[in-house]
Amino acid sequence: MPDVTQRILALLATLQTGRSFSGDELAARLEVSPRTLRRDIDRLRGYGYPVSAQPGPGGHYRLATGTVLPPLSFDDDEAIATLLGLATLAATGSAAHGSVDEAATRAYGKVDQYLPKRLRHRAAQLRASLETGTAPAPSTSAEALATLAEAIQHRRVITFDYTGKDGAVTSRRVDPYRHVHHHMRWYLLAWDVDKGDWRVFRIDRMSRLESSTSTYLPRPLPADTALDYLRQGLHKNRTRVVLTVQAPLSTVLGAFTHQDAEIVALDDRRTRVVLMLDTWQWLLLDLAFLDAEFIVEEPPGFRTALRSFGERLLRGT
Repeated sequence: MPDVTQRILALLATLQTGRSFSGDELAARLEVSPRTLRRDIDRLRGYGYPVSAQPGPGGHYRLATGTVLPPLSFDDDEAIATLLGLATLAATGSAAHGSVDEAATRAYGKVDQYLPKRLRHRAAQLRASLETGTAPAPSTSAEALATLAEAIQHRRVITFDYTGKDGAVTSRRVDPYRHVHHHMRWYLLAWDVDKGDWRVFRIDRMSRLESSTSTYLPRPLPADTALDYLRQGLHKNRTRVVLTVQAPLSTVLGAFTHQDAEIVALDDRRTRVVLMLDTWQWLLLDLAFLDAEFIVEEPPGFRTALRSFGERLLRGT
């Protein structure tokens, strides 16, 4: 029986990746005969997991979407990661009704109902021992994220009212392409139909969001990724700064935790840091806490400003 249980869990874990698998592929992975595989598939169905089968040439098995949520087959690490993820998300925002963070708070309290008995005590211990610091961020509607996800998937035009930085409200009609989560904010990359251009919208500033029945033809993204395009906008008026730090990657990562920085190890003792900053003053605290030698590779103006500031410090001591 333990061998059967282990085999069933391995089969379920494989199918939960969302891929389709041929019978031969699954049998080879689990090292069982096709007949044993068919029996195991039937067992999963009996447990409430909707496994669909496509017969004939090119046939496959796939875990379909079911109407009843059976016990989740988390292993110990997955259960802990799920709870930590929910706790982290719950620590953001204001827990407004219907928000993602409020939903995470509720899910965190009930997730053990769907865990196998052997893991419930670990989940309870983690909940009892874990505290998370609050990271204030605008609450975003879980329903809005779901509506946008469906519109993106089916290429449906959406409309909404949008509150800009100045408080002005405008009506928008856009083709939605990507969600982006960056620095505790949720964004939407979309093609603005009326303006005929790409735009990035803060999802928490949307209201009266509606998905239409009209569809759109896809366009190539304006950058390699939606996140790249968002960063281009956020950094539009900033200066690119490149540093070579005489410290290992792990040390540098800790110093630039709150910066949107590209940090790459050059070798065991040197690290390259690329930032987009408004002024050179934003470097001071990070470099002071870093406590390591560094070289400002670019821009020259930042080198001059830091050198001048260092001379002022010497004159004041």
